[in-house]
Amino acid sequence: MSITEITEKAKDSKEINREEVLELLSVKDESDVSDLFSAASDVRDRVFGKKVFIYGFVYFSTHCRNNCAFCYYRRTNELPRYRKKADEVLMLSGSLRDAGINLVDLTMGEDPVMRANDYSELLDIIRRVKNEIDISVMASPGAVPEASFKKFTDAGTDWFACYQETYNRELFSRLRLEQDFDERLNQKIWAKKAGLLTEDGIMVGLGETLADRADSIIKMGSLGCQQIRAMTFVPQKGTPMERIRPTEPIDELISIAVMRLLYPDKLIPASLDVEGIAGLKTRLDAGANVITSIVPPNEDLAGVAQHELDIENGRRSVAHVMHMLDEMGKKAATKTEYESLLKKLKEENR
Repeated sequence: MSITEITEKAKDSKEINREEVLELLSVKDESDVSDLFSAASDVRDRVFGKKVFIYGFVYFSTHCRNNCAFCYYRRTNELPRYRKKADEVLMLSGSLRDAGINLVDLTMGEDPVMRANDYSELLDIIRRVKNEIDISVMASPGAVPEASFKKFTDAGTDWFACYQETYNRELFSRLRLEQDFDERLNQKIWAKKAGLLTEDGIMVGLGETLADRADSIIKMGSLGCQQIRAMTFVPQKGTPMERIRPTEPIDELISIAVMRLLYPDKLIPASLDVEGIAGLKTRLDAGANVITSIVPPNEDLAGVAQHELDIENGRRSVAHVMHMLDEMGKKAATKTEYESLLKKLKEENR
């Protein structure tokens, strides 16, 4: 079956099977790639119109107990780290809200201090951001014990994010050293049971095959995650993978487009953490409808894949992103529009 035939099936809301997913992920011809992106954009616009959702990113602790082979902030990498105080997190969240974001993503490494006393300090930060700043909250704290999820719900958390990176167990064991595949997979299941919306994600270019990529995309959908993402692996200094040759961003874009065709109503991020603002348009053109990793300048905050890219020059600020959206003929969703979407997703999640 041709690429056009498969994309037409998707546009007609017909199911795409695994073999067809592999065909789409394998596209090389420029014309086929263009058709794929066009179909993905059409499907997204049919469901969401021109609205794009905006997420602010507050990476408030770069301390981590883990030793992931790909991560700059792995435990054994000797580098300067920081841990923001609660009042700083509130100030940053408030400034992002005032600038027009829909959600603040509170991200940390698996910081032993924040994990202490069953996450009491983290939960207090979430509760204060939710109540005092009045903004939707995503928590990205790494792997959490099953019994703790209810506390995240009670604190006001809307979303729980925990990326598997790959659903190939053998590859996972080489990437997330000393970690349990099933415990991480269960994060999405346990969060969903606790009433939280869930985000999962894969990394592209970590040594996976196209079949691995296809299976991971399908698995994320089967878990019922309301938001799924793909991000290009960026080699990090001081890690075992720092000399791996990175893949071209086109593989991430194709993955985004395939996810959109498979899951028309899911939120799919265009992250600024790989190519910075230069990669925003291509990701939206591939079918993304959320902009993530917006980081305010001059606040000593880091990104993840690119811990400095476009932050201090202000190109990852809300104002600059809003300007870009205007130029692309798109519009940032309002607070009311985003809260209406969350209400609908939570009702479907019950």
